[in-house]
Amino acid sequence: MASKAGQPPLPPWGNALAGATGAVLANAIVYPLDIVKTRLQVQVKRKPTDEAPLTTNDMHYTSTMDAIRKIMEDEGVLGLYSGINGSLIGVASTNFAYFYWYSVVRTLYISAQSLPKPPSTAIELSLGAAAGAIAQVFTIPVAVVTTRQQTQPKGDKKGLLDTGREVVNSEDGYSGLWRGLKASLVLVVNPAITYGAYQRLRESLFAGKTNLRPWESFFLGAASKALATIATQPLIVAKVGLQSRPPPARQGKPFKTFIEVMAYIIEHEGSLALFKGIAPQITKGILVQGLLMMTKERMEILFVVLFAYMRRIRSEKLQKAAGAAASKAKEVLPIEKAKQAMPALMK
Repeated sequence: MASKAGQPPLPPWGNALAGATGAVLANAIVYPLDIVKTRLQVQVKRKPTDEAPLTTNDMHYTSTMDAIRKIMEDEGVLGLYSGINGSLIGVASTNFAYFYWYSVVRTLYISAQSLPKPPSTAIELSLGAAAGAIAQVFTIPVAVVTTRQQTQPKGDKKGLLDTGREVVNSEDGYSGLWRGLKASLVLVVNPAITYGAYQRLRESLFAGKTNLRPWESFFLGAASKALATIATQPLIVAKVGLQSRPPPARQGKPFKTFIEVMAYIIEHEGSLALFKGIAPQITKGILVQGLLMMTKERMEILFVVLFAYMRRIRSEKLQKAAGAAASKAKEVLPIEKAKQAMPALMK
């Protein structure tokens, strides 16, 4: 994000660290919703005529609360946190990369203008999409492994590394770690819409305000994320289908494209199923984005204060070093003058 008026700008890695910290805290708090929305999105309603189950999990969930109840009954409370380690690693790396590159490309764009000014909405969305695309290329393997962990049946739970090996040992090989990359690259419009809307809403509702209150940051983050989620939900569902195990009805044959996933869902459940899991998806998205932005605003202020303190300490050290050098020079100067005067006296 752009630096706030009256504050020294944070370096790109400072923005990235603040964003990653906020994202990890926010996602850890609402992680059970992440499990639920993933389980809802990969399941396919089974018809009486279907011979094989259409989902990787025998359990069928009818709603968010039904999923939470059944997961707790079948797997215990820890079942709601299955795959959390990989998920938080992915969240941290994705958000660090996103905020880093967003800060870099936004700064480069503004500095390249003859009359520096805030980017327009279209440019803001483009910058966000570019940053998101770069981040996805480097971080999608963790997302693939996490999705597999979240959809593993109770008796087939594996750790992060073992799940990664399972993906690599599939017919796709190492390229399987980048399953859903095309869908993910299309989905960069989600954070682009989110952060573009956040900037526009902030400038419209809180114009000229240096620091937002926690509830203001939360409101802006939640509103912007809800808009982005509704617009991209079919692609989100398709990406989850690509990254999870193929349904038993496909006899182990994985989906190749997100179009193929969408066609499969529409064939078995109808077009409205492309929005399945949208309730926990929006709830999770709103809470995460609201908490993320609220936390990131606080973290940015903390880092600004920390950097100012570090600059002051560095300045004080330089001043002390300069003073010590000057004192030493004053001590040495008389000695040098005395040495120069000795030959003249001896004459």
